[in-house]
Amino acid sequence: MWSPWLFLGLFLASSFLMIWRLESMSADGLDGTVLGTLVMPYCSGIGNLIFAYVLGRKGGAATEVMTNCLVNNVTNMTLVLGVPAIFWTMSLVQEKKKKNGGKKTAKSKKGANEHQVNRLSLLLTLTAVLFFTGTTWALGADDKIDFSDGLVLVGLFLFWQCFHVFDVLKANARQNKSFSWMLPVDIALLAVGAYAVYVSIDWLVGWILKIHTGFISANNMGLLSGWLMVLPNAMLAVYYAWTKRPEVVYTSQVGDSHICIPLCIGIFALFKTIAMPSFFRTGIIILLGATILHFFFIAIFGRLPRLMGLLLVVAYGYFIYNGVWK
Repeated sequence: MWSPWLFLGLFLASSFLMIWRLESMSADGLDGTVLGTLVMPYCSGIGNLIFAYVLGRKGGAATEVMTNCLVNNVTNMTLVLGVPAIFWTMSLVQEKKKKNGGKKTAKSKKGANEHQVNRLSLLLTLTAVLFFTGTTWALGADDKIDFSDGLVLVGLFLFWQCFHVFDVLKANARQNKSFSWMLPVDIALLAVGAYAVYVSIDWLVGWILKIHTGFISANNMGLLSGWLMVLPNAMLAVYYAWTKRPEVVYTSQVGDSHICIPLCIGIFALFKTIAMPSFFRTGIIILLGATILHFFFIAIFGRLPRLMGLLLVVAYGYFIYNGVWK
């Protein structure tokens, strides 16, 4: 009777391990935007990829993969980003400080430039969410995502990642920077955490598939797994919001959305056609609306106001009640 709690604890412990090593990589000088865009999404999104693999291997319904991804992404872009905006100052704009008779120091100018770069990077990432989500909506208009659709989605994701890899290499070449010698150790520990995530998800999926009645059952596999995969993202968001690193909060959640849509859906569709759930249209519309809202306020004001954070939380409640439940 204690086994489900044991494997749930293993899942959370392995997620904490990943967060610990990610913070180490950040302390070694890895840029916050790079950390949130290239590294962290794979750590927080590895659970979704493993879930899709395990579900396919155990013969689960392909629709549950789409449900998992939609619940994960909508939760990230509404609830997980909305709550920190309510309780913390999620601003990507540096506060103006003047010294020496009103003249800005070189240090303050450098800080302002860094904030501006983070802001532009986030806007680019949000634009990618719009393209990826819109493409998935168009490909799923016939109520399924098949092999050819999967090729398109995976191809889009690989192009996006190649763009970021070369951008990082270019930035390092300009600044004459190199990665820390601890990077291989950190990657090895991240791999250990990823394997622990696989073990825990493999057991939990097998356990739930054997249950056919009640809320915690195979009937709600996609919803339950989507919430489970969001837990590491929520821990990341709360931690980095509390430590006043909003650029990592934003890019980690937005980057994690890329792992689900298009990568997770695309890879699964290469092996098995995915039928669209009944709330596919509702989830996509809320996801696109939330992304546009984030883009507008980041582009114009450089932050997400508390009122908009509250609105995102309400939108999430609407999605769960009127979309998933009904």
